[in-house]
Amino acid sequence: MKLIFLGPPGAGKGTQAERIAERFEIAHLSTGDMLRAEIRNATPLGAAAKAYIDRGELVPDSVIIDMVRERITRDDCKNGFLLDGFPRTVVQAEALAEFTDVDYAVNIDVPSERLVARISGRRMCPDCGAAYHVSMYAEPTCRKCGATLYQRDDDREETVKNRLKVYTEKTAPLIAFYEAAGKLVTVDGDQAVDAVTESILKGLGA
Repeated sequence: MKLIFLGPPGAGKGTQAERIAERFEIAHLSTGDMLRAEIRNATPLGAAAKAYIDRGELVPDSVIIDMVRERITRDDCKNGFLLDGFPRTVVQAEALAEFTDVDYAVNIDVPSERLVARISGRRMCPDCGAAYHVSMYAEPTCRKCGATLYQRDDDREETVKNRLKVYTEKTAPLIAFYEAAGKLVTVDGDQAVDAVTESILKGLGA
């Protein structure tokens, strides 16, 4: 099974991707995680990517495409993979189609105003990577390791609004692209987490 997850920032793609990848025993490939690893390791790619991400802009196609092309050749992708955060544009989708086929593109649909509240309330742990939301956990330190939590630059409200604007302009056309290819599955992402998972599995015929 080769899947793509579409949806605006904060739609819950990461959470659902982990569940669906586990269900089908395929690799969960998050381009966001790949890029953050580069940034954390202070590589030249990471430095370049961080400048774009902090402004709420997309990282250039050439960087992302090369990263994905290499990643899907690894052993853990032999049974398939789930791409979370790629492709983000029709140009990237066309480039992806040149080196692999996908079975479905799952579109997780959530209203914009709900997304701003979801994302701007996120807090991250710099040490163990745990994530929290202020609506559920208001303490300043990590429950798991005690480190001081922080808000990512790309989670600040103004940056979030810009990210949603960029998504609408650049990424939303992917919905039409995969719909035309007969590979689109759209689900309501403004439900409980378990309900969204069930909707996705139903859409995939599982």
